[in-house]
Amino acid sequence: MYRKIMAAIADDDISWNALQEAIQIATANDAELCVVHASSTADDDEKNRNSKQMGADLLQRAKLAAGEKLEVETRLLEAEGEFGLKGISEAIATAATEWDADLLVVGTKGRRGLERLVIGSVAEQLVSAVGTSILLARSR
Repeated sequence: MYRKIMAAIADDDISWNALQEAIQIATANDAELCVVHASSTADDDEKNRNSKQMGADLLQRAKLAAGEKLEVETRLLEAEGEFGLKGISEAIATAATEWDADLLVVGTKGRRGLERLVIGSVAEQLVSAVGTSILLARSR
């Protein structure tokens, strides 16, 4: 059913749950898996280097989590820092489109009410920005 699955992750439990879902679906469908992480750019070069290194480490851990049965491509995405969550969601949406993903898997906290209105959600923004199927994985 799905041939190209992309998982967008951050360094939190919700993202790791989403990654596990993506790994299971990719394995069951003998599909390709691409794991992405978007980090915001900053004006400070040292912060940028640290952010990129943390993102690269995170993607390496994701590759290890998939094990040897599944080959995983990883991509470290750069999001415009001044656009906050919108920049992150745009970077992920662009990557999913360019890679021609059949399914995008992302974690969601499931915020409601005022918290959702004030904080927003990358997952929510992706639903309207991506033209592919999206699996929103909540924490277990």
